[in-house]
Order: sequence, then structure tokens, then C-alpha cells
Amino acid sequence: MNELKKKYGLFTAICMVVGIVIGSGVFFKAQTVLDKTAGNMLQGVLAWIIGGVIMLSCILAFSVLAQKYEKVNGIVDYAEMTIGNKYGYLIGWFMTSLYYPTMTSILAWVSARYLMTFICSANPGFVMHIPANAGGTVLGPETMTVACFLLVLSFAINALSPKIAGKIQVSTTVIKLIPLLLMAVVGVIYGFTHPVTEGAELTMLQANFSQPVESWSYLFSAVVATAFAYEGWIIATSINAELKNSKRNLPIALVVGGIIIIAVYVFYFIGVAGGAEVSVLRDESQGAPAAFLNVFGPTFGNILNLFVAISCLGTLNGLMLGCTRGLFSVSVRGYGPRPEIFKQVDKETNMPVNSCVIAVLLSAFWLLYFYGANLSAGKPWFGLFSFDSSELPIVTTYALYIPIFISFMIKAKDVSFVKRFILPAFAIIGSAAMVFMAVYAHGIAPYQAAQNAEEPYFSCPVIFYLIIFAVIMAAGVLVMNGTKKKAKK
Repeated sequence: MNELKKKYGLFTAICMVVGIVIGSGVFFKAQTVLDKTAGNMLQGVLAWIIGGVIMLSCILAFSVLAQKYEKVNGIVDYAEMTIGNKYGYLIGWFMTSLYYPTMTSILAWVSARYLMTFICSANPGFVMHIPANAGGTVLGPETMTVACFLLVLSFAINALSPKIAGKIQVSTTVIKLIPLLLMAVVGVIYGFTHPVTEGAELTMLQANFSQPVESWSYLFSAVVATAFAYEGWIIATSINAELKNSKRNLPIALVVGGIIIIAVYVFYFIGVAGGAEVSVLRDESQGAPAAFLNVFGPTFGNILNLFVAISCLGTLNGLMLGCTRGLFSVSVRGYGPRPEIFKQVDKETNMPVNSCVIAVLLSAFWLLYFYGANLSAGKPWFGLFSFDSSELPIVTTYALYIPIFISFMIKAKDVSFVKRFILPAFAIIGSAAMVFMAVYAHGIAPYQAAQNAEEPYFSCPVIFYLIIFAVIMAAGVLVMNGTKKKAKK
């Protein structure tokens, strides 16, 4: 018997959906959403809701695919089943070379940032011994050094001891909910009971919600930022093969789980807004950690910052787990560079070591890129080819989903009208909206800002991201074709 047993009930499935999706993204992007909306809380809350609705539309469409192809899971497998092996390979190549390593590198940096926040807050004198730099202690080269260490550590744990990696993943699942729920509840109470200034009529939260709306176009940038926090939902569809009465329970688990996730994110965001003034929250060197310290005091607040760091490390571990298997998953299908080498599994660790090495090298490269493009002092290292690697690769996946949904609508003649047309149609609309907003946020908006500057210049990061994306995918096609020719010989 090689089939997986139906062992999970509805409640367990809902918990799994929530546990898989909720990670470190909300800690990282709450400040970004505030900054993108120029501090307007109403726009920020709306951004989290819109981003969540787009997630729900896609998650429902993929739940239909999960029910139809019950033994299949993962975006690569869905692409193969609906469109074909070549499209599945190209998505696998994208995930291996761009998606997984960029996400893993950013999680290493986020983990290091919160860890440095904890260290500096616990030891005020420590800051004085660190040389001043443009990014500050938490955003400067010191944090990058810690990020590199965490990246290598996560790689070593996953490559040498998968069992320990699994235990880390389980233990950090509970820890990550503690700061979210505490900030969501206590932060709101704090915001409504503490005035902005002594004798002021407005409380902290009321003042933050009363920020003027500068432009509703900022909402697009904020919605794109939430995509990082909502990412991971595609993995949730993989539980269908082990779910009792999956045709009924999977959609319910995904919808209920998705609603819980949106609610947790929105209330955490409001709680953070109640913990500090907008000007403080938008400060790159302070951000959300300042709210923890304000609301819970220097000792307990800093402990919660440590909990956030541990939560981020758990997410980093999970991403590294997927990253190390990226090239392996392509190679076992007979594609990619030297598949006979990268599909090898070590007998002692039962891990694809060669694939792991490539994964950590790619992650290290994208970590260096993220720092040079977004955090370095002065001008970005990569000039016009500098873009936000925490957002654009994720939005690219939404663009890649669209052909899968269209193909499913054409081929799936044995499912109901709602499942065949309505749900995929909503998912296509949501995915297209996310892509449009990303183009606006990373293309149109920066171009207009650059043209309105005192000394006009050219800025359109999305164009140069697409050039890099095209080069990477072209390399994937060349490798695929080369592999096929070699196989024929």
C-alpha cells in the first residue's frame, strides 16, 4: 500500500491551513504597508483585506484542482496536469532559480533584523560599539553578517539533519502566533487608552486612523506588499490526499482558514498602529518592534521581539527545506542541467546534497542582491536593475497561475459549471489585478515620481525585473533543450 491514509478531519485541516500560511511576512510587511499608504490606516486595513480576498479566490480555484487531481500537489504538478510537462518544468525552473532563493534570502535578513533588534534592546551599550552607517544598526552591514550566518546555519541543518529541521518547524509554529495574537488584542486596547501627547484628545489609534489620504493610488503598492505575507497558501492544497471527505472538507478548510488568516493579519496591523505613532512605525530603523516595546514595556516587549525572530527562523527553515529540493525536483523529471548529478540522494542523510549546495549559493547571491538593491548606503549597487526582490517574484507566480486556470476551464469537462468556470474566473481576475497593481507600484508610480523630481531621471524597476526574469527563463529553455538533445543521443 503506497496510498496515503485519510486521517485528517476538518478542524485539523483548518489548523494546517492557518499554520502553513501565517509566517513572518506580516511582521516584515506591516511596516511596508504603512509606508506605502503614507501612514493612512484605513488604506492599510483595506490593503490587507484586498490581498486576502485575492488569496481566497486563488485558493478556491486550486482546491478544485486538488480535488480533481487528488494525488497531485504543488504548483509544478498542477501545471503539468493542466498544460503539460514543459510548462511544469519552466515553473519549476523559476521556483528553483528565482522564487525560492529570493524568498529564503529575505527571510534570513528579516530573521537577522529582529534578532539584532532583540540584542540591541537588551544591551543598549552594544549599539555604541557599532560603527555608524547609513542604514543604522538594525539595517546595516552588521545585520547582513548575521543574515549570512543564519542562511548557512539553516542550510546546514536541512542538509545534514532533516529530522532536526522538522522538529524546528513544528516548535516554531506555535511561537509565531503568540506575538501576533498579543499585539492584536493588547495593541488595540493600548491605542485607545493612550493619548498621542499629554492632554491630547485623540488617542494613539484614533490619531493614526485620522491620517489624511494623500492618494488612493498608494493602495496598489500596499496590496502588492501584502502578497509576501499571504504567500504559502498553494502548499495548503496538498493536504487533500490525506483529508477525510476531501471534496467537502477541503474547500471549507481553505475558506475558513483563509478568513482566519485575514482577520489575524488585520487585527495585528491595527494593534501595531495602536502601539506607536505613524512616524515611528514608518521609520525603517524602528518599525513594528517599537510598537512591541511601547505596549509591553522594554523587558516583555523585547521578549516578544525575540519570539518574532524565532518565528522568522521557523519560516526560514521551511523555505530552505523547499529551496534545497528545488533543482532536485527538476532533475528527477529528467530536465535541467546535469540531472543525473542533481537528482542524487545521499545515503546517510537521505538528502539531495548537490541540489542543496546550489540552493544555498543562489540564496547567498540573492541576499547580496537584496542588500545592494534596497538597503545599501547611497545609490543602489545595480543601478536601473535594482528591484524589490521580496515582492516581484511572488507576483510573478500570480501571472503564472493564469494559464493554469484557463487551461483547466478548457479541459475540465467533468466538473460542475461553478467549479469549471466561476471559481477559476474569479481567480483569474484576482491574479490579473495583483499583476496590474504590481506593474503600477513598481513601474508606473516610480516612473511618474522620477519625472516629477527636480532633476528628472528614468526609473521603472518592473521593466528591468522582467528583463532579468526573461534571461533566467531563457537559460532554463536552453538547458531544457540541451537535456532533450543529450537524451536523444
